[in-house]
Amino acid sequence: MGTSGRTGRLVALAACVGVWLVTSGTGETVRPPLPSPAEALSAQTSYPGSIAPLPGSPPTRIRIPSLRVDAPLTGLGLDRDGRLEVPPPARRDLAGWYRDGTTPGATGTAVVAGHVDDASGPAVFYHLGALRRGASIEVARADGRTAVFTVHAVEVHDARDFPDARVYGPSPRAELRVITCGGGFSPRTGYQGNVVVFAHLTGAY
Repeated sequence: MGTSGRTGRLVALAACVGVWLVTSGTGETVRPPLPSPAEALSAQTSYPGSIAPLPGSPPTRIRIPSLRVDAPLTGLGLDRDGRLEVPPPARRDLAGWYRDGTTPGATGTAVVAGHVDDASGPAVFYHLGALRRGASIEVARADGRTAVFTVHAVEVHDARDFPDARVYGPSPRAELRVITCGGGFSPRTGYQGNVVVFAHLTGAY
């Protein structure tokens, strides 16, 4: 992940144990949206509109206008197994960023994670799988600037086959990954994978 020396220790998002599923009036279970295969990253993926990276600065807030997400950010570390921590379960409105890695907007791959749901209902990234290529993500930073990213891929991956290097690997550009739980669901163990959004820096103000 960017210039962090701890890149190799990052693995898939931990604690994907969402327990809230909507049941419609017909008794059908309604799960969070999942991305279409057409939104996946490909070897031919380009990075239209990319701009030069910004200096490093801690992020304070993430906004995804098309999903009506506007959430504060907290710093996240790694647990004893090298897995990315998650925001406090009681704060479903809160997202987190990997504080030992790249800051959003700087050269490298910054990582933001948040819950998909909790026992009370949908959480901050419940609709993340509905994002499409071309959508904007804004990250406000402590230096007063806002980094604007454009989505170039959205994928879902089983936790047993998570592409760590592709998601967390270094980049010569300023890139962002936004991650939540998703994929199959087990009543016993929760979500079986992750939804991952890939985006690159295209603006700042």
